[in-house]
Amino acid sequence: MHQAFIALGSNLQNPQAQVERALQTIANTAKIKLIKASSLYKTAPVGYENQPDFINAVAEIETDLSPVALLQKLLEIETQHGRERPFPNAPRILDLDVLLYEGIATNTPELTLPHPRMHLRGFVMLPLAEIAPKINIGNHGYADDLAAKCDNQGISKL
Repeated sequence: MHQAFIALGSNLQNPQAQVERALQTIANTAKIKLIKASSLYKTAPVGYENQPDFINAVAEIETDLSPVALLQKLLEIETQHGRERPFPNAPRILDLDVLLYEGIATNTPELTLPHPRMHLRGFVMLPLAEIAPKINIGNHGYADDLAAKCDNQGISKL
């Protein structure tokens, strides 16, 4: 089994319920074991700002799936939950991203690990630091130190 971390987000159709439902779906998915999940966090949108606030969380899992197979499974879960992609940073029912996968660093057209912008995003770093404060984010440092630098991004724990 391999340790991985997944970011979850939603800002449509009762976002809190969407994230909670996605956690249950992940927990009930073959070859994935949900280890723990962070609290939920309310976050202002990034990129395209004319949309509702997001609810975000991070989950730690163990999996037998390869990093790319895990990504494909997460994309399937997004689709099952009604995810559409009309334009970049559009409002969404569910967004699932592989953040880290057992210390693997890769940069392919399909998947970049660690997630390339996670260390800059409070909506990722605050929930990640809650459940894995001393996880190392490549050459950027530890989750708790990076989260402290993101604390001014208007993110509130629910």
